[in-house]
Amino acid sequence: MSPMLHIKLCTKDDIVLLSPWDNIEYFEEAFQEQEDSKRLILLAFIDGTLTGYVHLNRFPKYAPFRHMGIYEIQDLFVIPAFRRQGIGERLVGACERYAAAEGATELGIGVGVAGRFGAAQKLYTRLGYIPDGAGVVFEREPMTEGTVKPVDDRMCLMLLKNISLEGSIGDA
Repeated sequence: MSPMLHIKLCTKDDIVLLSPWDNIEYFEEAFQEQEDSKRLILLAFIDGTLTGYVHLNRFPKYAPFRHMGIYEIQDLFVIPAFRRQGIGERLVGACERYAAAEGATELGIGVGVAGRFGAAQKLYTRLGYIPDGAGVVFEREPMTEGTVKPVDDRMCLMLLKNISLEGSIGDA
């Protein structure tokens, strides 16, 4: 029998578990935003071991999403030893269910355009996310033709999914 994946909302006590994966101050700020109902931080565990996390931002920096009231999935991360087991898909599905439960009909996500984001690009496409049509953004601001910026994790393509359709919300 395969181990059970459990997804839960982050608590203050969980923040220390996240410190190996990013700056602890970042997670403390994000947790305060969760306390202020601006975002959710969801954690995935197998047998009590943290396997990944994701943020569901109710007030994203990307202006088109913010102006249309579209929540954005951010910072999806699965610990390398636990990748290719469906954990990322389950975390995205949990975000979709939380957003739908709050009345959202669309959900957004940004994905890096560099090759190292290829697995994420394929995952989001398979889950039904499509480009929002605005082109590439840098630090969530639209790029204009002729602009030169580094191709790193700040350069993204913003994607959308209609989560109001019957059967469109992923399983968790």
